[in-house]
Amino acid sequence: QVQLVESGGGLVQAGESLRLSCAASGRTFSRSAMQWFRRAPGKGREFVASITPSGYTLYADSVKGRFTVSRDDAKNTVSLQMNGLKPDDTAVYYCKAETYWGQGTQVTVSS
Repeated sequence: QVQLVESGGGLVQAGESLRLSCAASGRTFSRSAMQWFRRAPGKGREFVASITPSGYTLYADSVKGRFTVSRDDAKNTVSLQMNGLKPDDTAVYYCKAETYWGQGTQVTVSS
């Protein structure tokens, strides 16, 4: 059974940092792009960042320069380093690989 499990969410103040991790099990995704999405309260799901197997990264304009996505294929994980967090970053964050989604981890940023 394939599973993606996110961790690392929490409550922080504006300007602080968090690091999210997503651990895959059941198969490897070393040949697949992996993505992070988020869903803010009352809003639809939006793309945050992605990373290809070769390490090419892409970011939403709203997080560019503040967030960094990385992957460790030996550990079958993808991470999202989030610096300079803003209240607008408050959301449930999900990782995705191919058609698989994690259950999400809550990030709350207070002003």
